[in-house]
Order: sequence, then structure tokens, then C-alpha cells
Amino acid sequence: MATVWTLGCDAADPQRIAAFWALALGYVKETGFDEPDNASIVDPDGRGPAIAFLKVPEGKSAKNRMHVDIRVAGPGSADMAERALLIRQKVPDLVAAGATVVREEWYGDVLGHVVMLDPEGNEFCVA
Repeated sequence: MATVWTLGCDAADPQRIAAFWALALGYVKETGFDEPDNASIVDPDGRGPAIAFLKVPEGKSAKNRMHVDIRVAGPGSADMAERALLIRQKVPDLVAAGATVVREEWYGDVLGHVVMLDPEGNEFCVA
């Protein structure tokens, strides 16, 4: 049996960043975490870990040592051209929600993933 765990994140605005990641991951807000200084989101199917956001006074100062990869094609390998199409469909939704595109990474002549920043400047990839 796997250990239940939560990904804990520092944030300037926990509610805003929780709303962004809920949209990005298909998560929902966890009840009881609706104070200005904390927020939590959960997988509505109960499979993925919870993600908690706590307000901290300092801003982000360096590159993330870990980051989230949003796997638009799901688990396992997928047709690379189809996956590139799914990436191209997801990225504009995330930009509309406050993310920024940093760069595209290509595997030969096929789009491999897009590096992005969430609304608080944390790096993540759409793959």
C-alpha cells in the first residue's frame, strides 16, 4: 500500500494559485481550506495527491528543484504527433488562466513539451 502524501507549496496568494492548478490538473478545491493564508486542491477521483498552498512572506528567488509535468496524453507512451496536438490545445487554456510560455522543446521535428511559468513564476511543463 502506498503512503498517502500531499505536495506542499509556498505561495504569495494561495487561493489564486490553487485555482490555477485546479484548472490545470482537473482538481477541485478541498473543503475547509478557504482562508486567505491557505488553500488545498484534491483529485476529484481520489487517485492523485492533494496539493496544499501556504502563504509565505518571501517571493520565489530561484529555479524550482522539482516541478509538475502535465501529461496531456495520460500515462504511457502515445503517438507523438497526437501528443503534440494535445499540448497545443492545453497551452492556450493555461495562458488564459495566467501562465506564461517560456519555450518549446522539440524531439527532432515533433513538439516534445512546453516549459511554462504558473502565475507565481513556478516552472512546469506540458508534455
